[in-house]
Amino acid sequence: MVTGALRDIVADDDLAILSCAEMRVAEALAIEGLVDEHGRVAPGVPGAELMETAGAAVAGAVAERYMPQPVVILCGPGNNGGDGFVVARHLEAAGWTVRVGLLGEFERLAGDALNAAQLWGGAIEPATPELLDDHPLVIDALFGIGLKRPLEGMARELVSAINARDLACVAVDVPSGLDADTGVVLGAAPRCELTVTFFRPKTGHLSLAGRAFCGELRVAEIGVPRGVLSQIGVRQWRNGPALWRQALRRPALDDHKYRRGHVVVFGGDSMTGAARLSALGARRVGAGLVSIAAVPRAATIYRLAEPGNLVVDLIDASAVTELAGDIRKNVFVVGPGAGTGEQTAVRLMAALATGRGVVVDADAITVAAEMTDRVFAAIRGETLLTPHEGEFARLFPDLAALPGKLDRARQAARRCGATVLLKGPDTTIAAPDGRAIVSDNAPATLATAGSGDVLAGMAGGLMAQGMTALAAAAAACWMHGEAARRFGYGLIAEDIAPQLPAVLDALWRDAQSFDHQPDAG
Repeated sequence: MVTGALRDIVADDDLAILSCAEMRVAEALAIEGLVDEHGRVAPGVPGAELMETAGAAVAGAVAERYMPQPVVILCGPGNNGGDGFVVARHLEAAGWTVRVGLLGEFERLAGDALNAAQLWGGAIEPATPELLDDHPLVIDALFGIGLKRPLEGMARELVSAINARDLACVAVDVPSGLDADTGVVLGAAPRCELTVTFFRPKTGHLSLAGRAFCGELRVAEIGVPRGVLSQIGVRQWRNGPALWRQALRRPALDDHKYRRGHVVVFGGDSMTGAARLSALGARRVGAGLVSIAAVPRAATIYRLAEPGNLVVDLIDASAVTELAGDIRKNVFVVGPGAGTGEQTAVRLMAALATGRGVVVDADAITVAAEMTDRVFAAIRGETLLTPHEGEFARLFPDLAALPGKLDRARQAARRCGATVLLKGPDTTIAAPDGRAIVSDNAPATLATAGSGDVLAGMAGGLMAQGMTALAAAAAACWMHGEAARRFGYGLIAEDIAPQLPAVLDALWRDAQSFDHQPDAG
């Protein structure tokens, strides 16, 4: 039996994600100078220096990716445009043929952006679609992370022209027209091959549709000190082993199966493959025992399947109560292939009543949506809900229309008192206390029947070994994606679990290689 305190994630500054407001605070703190715990003031970094470093980083990334060629740099009226002028100066100094287009009047430039334009010293032309003629590469420095309104007028014409001509485009900080907090496209945005952002990624870089519009994402350090992160109090991170590796249960010399947790997967009567996939996922991540509990006519099928699964007959509702009363069984997975009838409702409520770990997946989410008040009131222990977008809309209909996936997951977790894993290519995990994790390592091949069942079992298996729902969800989600990446094309759900031993082995053997992932493409 697993004992002791649950093991949770550990915040990692290298994996921090910032909101637009937090990034503005970070820059302001960098300029003002930080005060440490002893009252000492570190000197500030002038805004012009931050802009110079940012523009130089973009120019370096462009020169690294592309051969010298004619390039148009589209500059807006604010600091994003100022970055663009710095890019222009550095590329021209490196021998590139550069033309600069300005959106709006030169007289509107002010502060550091005006200074950068004056240092550029070259011609500044009106930004029009005609400027793009005979220029295969465009650098988008029109609008930065502060944009919250749809593009209109000439800005929209420029973006439309970039996309219509299929030009190679590099975004400074964020593609213009993309909400950097949500990833939502505000009317139009250029489809970029490369985006260079600064200090830390923003939520919109990692959430869809933003991730698709950013192309390769590079994060450049520009002189903002890491210490600002503790002052900001970051509450969201990019998923990676550095967050949860220390919470994984490493096999010990004196281990036995009862110390590694006991997962119960409630099996359905007809869709029996789903529970089997979940059970396999739980076993492969290290759960000591896994039982599939089902009515007798289905239990026979489960007994003829994988020999490592225990099978429990649930003759009637009292058998469910008796099973739930066994404190050695510390996590219940409810929902995969379960059906949406009263039987699933009984099993769900019995599992929640134990106050032990519960993973609520698939059909159990649909059932819960019909009695949310009862279900949410019953949540007492570590509980994980794993909806996809459709299931989320049934469970939280008033939240489904919110534009930001991170905001949706956070509000849902706060409301129900459980950790919410909102599935998708940009799976987002949120705890009731507001901490959140965005996963961006899932390959498209995971869009296959049964992959979610494996994920639910993996999360349950990790919870059974003493991880919190948040840590288990993050670890399961990342390992799920890594297993699929290792397998490659042709993946089906049955292929995921066999890859997990290699993933786990690499996590233990090569601790540092996975801790901070390379910038996502």
